[in-house]
Amino acid sequence: MKVRIGIGFGSVAPAGFAALVDRLEKLEIDSLWLSEQLSTPAVDPLAGMAFALGRTSRLKIGTGVAVLPGRNPVLLAKQLASLALLAPRRVLPVLGLAPGRPADRPAYPLPPGRTGAQAAPTAGRRGEVFDEALDVLRRLLREPRVTFHGEFFDFTDVGIGELPTRPLDIWLGGAAPAALRRIGRFGDGWLASMVSPEQAAAGIAEINAAAAAAGRRIDDDHFGLSLRVAFAPPAADSLAALRGRYPDVDPARLMPVGWAAARELIGEYLAAGVSKFVVHPMTTPDGWPSFLDSFAAELMPLEN
Repeated sequence: MKVRIGIGFGSVAPAGFAALVDRLEKLEIDSLWLSEQLSTPAVDPLAGMAFALGRTSRLKIGTGVAVLPGRNPVLLAKQLASLALLAPRRVLPVLGLAPGRPADRPAYPLPPGRTGAQAAPTAGRRGEVFDEALDVLRRLLREPRVTFHGEFFDFTDVGIGELPTRPLDIWLGGAAPAALRRIGRFGDGWLASMVSPEQAAAGIAEINAAAAAAGRRIDDDHFGLSLRVAFAPPAADSLAALRGRYPDVDPARLMPVGWAAARELIGEYLAAGVSKFVVHPMTTPDGWPSFLDSFAAELMPLEN
């Protein structure tokens, strides 16, 4: 398996974005990942992807993750295909079910079903929209013309123009049982977040089982993880929040403190079958330059 370690920009604002992108390119860091954080100063993932791809020549750019339900999958297919044609082999889309902040969810309305009624904004209904939108997206990125008559999307003989020579891999986020089954049925890879090595191994097994049941196979090196790395002991309220959200997992198994702990934990994830990593540093904006220099020395040697 190819081990690759990229950087996640969580809430980097536009003012500092260009300089950090330039630094990643200069350090030859594998990839940059942009989160969907609507109500923060963070750069929009698709806009940031286009900007960073145009500014660099080798850096890969991923969305870690972008919300699919609430986006038009036909337009998204056109955007992703255009980016992939402009920057071949450097576009890494990862899609998720919903924004992390509940207050942002009204900005991603579900489309009406065939009856014309607005889809109920439940997790189950959002999952149904996700599945159908993903089907539309994957077909449009692989077929020159598509006719689709579904519950939420209905069109005849639509194409998005020139397609990438190599079809884009669509990775998915999530760790709930339904999300793991969806990845097995529809996804090309998994980008997990806030799971322990043991949970990652169990998730990979469940995804592979769902893929086999659907007559599919996920590549062995298409399992990744977003990993938060701290450089000082987390505050008591942060630890309490982690324990409250993940009561069965030691916080140290989710957010290592320091480079040595990060390397050790990455080794455990590698043994579990994870080979792609997105490191999110718990740092302030003025700490980014020194973090990137240290990242190049401390974690890039783990790549092969």
